[in-house]
Amino acid sequence: MRRAHSMDFGAEFVEGGVRFALWAPTAQDVTLVIDGQDHAIPAAEHGWRRAVVPGVRAGARYGFRIDGDLVVPDPASRFQPEDVSGPSEVIDPNAFAWTDDAWTGRPFEEAVIYETHVGTATPEGTYAGLAGKLEYIRDLGVTAIELLPLADFKGTRNWGYDGVLPYAPDGAYGRPDDLKRLIDRAHALGLMVYIDAVYNHFGPAGNYLHAYAKTFFTERHQTPWGAGINFDGKESGRTVRQYFIQNALYWLEEYHFDGIRFDAVHAILDDSERHFLAELGETVREKFPDRQIHLMLENEANQAKWLERDADGKPRQHDAQWADDLHHCWHVLLTGEDAGYYESFADKPVERLARCLSEGFAYQGEPFPTLDNHPRGEPSAHLPPHAFVTFLQNHDQVGNRALGERLSQLSDPRKLALARGGFLLAPQIPMLWMGEEWSASTPFLFFVDFAPDEELNKAVREGRRREFKSFAAFADDTSKIPDPTEEKTFADSKLDWSEPERAPHKDVLAETKRLLAIRRDAVVPLAKSGYRGAIATLPRPDVVDCTWRFGAGTLRFVANLGDAEFQPDDLSGEVIWTNAPDDRGASLAGWTGVFVTEKNQ
Repeated sequence: MRRAHSMDFGAEFVEGGVRFALWAPTAQDVTLVIDGQDHAIPAAEHGWRRAVVPGVRAGARYGFRIDGDLVVPDPASRFQPEDVSGPSEVIDPNAFAWTDDAWTGRPFEEAVIYETHVGTATPEGTYAGLAGKLEYIRDLGVTAIELLPLADFKGTRNWGYDGVLPYAPDGAYGRPDDLKRLIDRAHALGLMVYIDAVYNHFGPAGNYLHAYAKTFFTERHQTPWGAGINFDGKESGRTVRQYFIQNALYWLEEYHFDGIRFDAVHAILDDSERHFLAELGETVREKFPDRQIHLMLENEANQAKWLERDADGKPRQHDAQWADDLHHCWHVLLTGEDAGYYESFADKPVERLARCLSEGFAYQGEPFPTLDNHPRGEPSAHLPPHAFVTFLQNHDQVGNRALGERLSQLSDPRKLALARGGFLLAPQIPMLWMGEEWSASTPFLFFVDFAPDEELNKAVREGRRREFKSFAAFADDTSKIPDPTEEKTFADSKLDWSEPERAPHKDVLAETKRLLAIRRDAVVPLAKSGYRGAIATLPRPDVVDCTWRFGAGTLRFVANLGDAEFQPDDLSGEVIWTNAPDDRGASLAGWTGVFVTEKNQ
């Protein structure tokens, strides 16, 4: 039977009571406050304060008074019933009755990911509400759901990337046991559950570490959010690293998550001989040798070194990286947009798409125009396809648009149909953004809730409008940009679950289900038979022809991304999908394609 995660930080039931531990290296005096009563918490080595208090029960509220003044929550709080500035709650993590003891996960080659934001995925916006959609998600053909970050954030609505208490699942969605019920139910249905974790910064409201642990941060490293987290400090680095490594272990062990997606790891700055990302990945591998745990990175630097495999083909550290390059290629081809980072893909989108399909990264050390032509990326052709998580849209690519439009509102349905088939049947790991499976019409907008801090709300509101003032559509009038601090912006982002029952959404949903069934039956068995390499050619400047080789056979994708008809050469094997007019793929009209498999003799 799996038990709760035991860690150096926070409140933990031990023999004799509850042990409270706080790392406060720059505080002069610390007092533990439990349900309004003061308790001494003696100083220990290296800035730690620890005390075991008898008689404390689950549900007790506690905090730490720093230097006789400010009372702060536990930075390793397991739950914050009164938001980020309120007292922490003592949680007994062993009280939940799990039913998934036999569950060990699923191979990563089987993963089809459904990225979702708990607060807008259902009308209820809760863990319980999402649990009610799990059978629908399973029947869609999805095998894993990925939750946007849950770390406690200020207010009642947020994407999750403004979290300040990484161990406390936000109370806006329910209590810790509600999250565990969601995961337990998912496992009963054969679904994996991943969580998005942010280890590169803290949100702008509710982070009290500066009050008692100034050395948690360092001016030696600067990030888009200010001073960097001190992963490589001489005296503090070890504790800081453990704070996050134990957080990852906590989600995997105490909540039974099947994997973690680490946000923007290029912003984790570490000059140590052993980088934090290496220690993180290797520690997880050592801790869970008998479970299928999947670790994914978001990494603008395209560093293949974190994805290397051992002699048996297993990841040494991390399983996969989000394949932004492939998304950018598809997006340029589907929309014609070439602003911002799309500029670096707009010159040769078909050629770059071919390289992404066959090798992973489009940029593998070449100059990157939108980085002042600085080199970007590392060689990746040796990595298997399942080292890359692919998508046509995600929370960022939708939500970072001024009006939160989805791809179905920006592209021709005929073109989108080819792209949908192209990414769901390619052997990389596909990820759908919630509602994408039926071409949801609801936007996903940027929203926050920092009330009653109206100065911060105002700064966010004005910053959002400044960000888009350089765009021609908003140069003269930014009032069209939804106010991220208004509750209506959040409400407008909720999925409309009546849409899948009516046209045209119903037809898109049926096609998505059909594609994922084909993937399950024809593509996944190939992927699991062992990767042998890939080659992509451009028989015409607007045509991609990519073949992946596996132990059991080959998978071939030919896509006509132009207007003139194209006839593929030597189209032998079994056609598993095509949207060509002849239903065989022997003659590809503009924006049609074909997937063919061929088994080894």
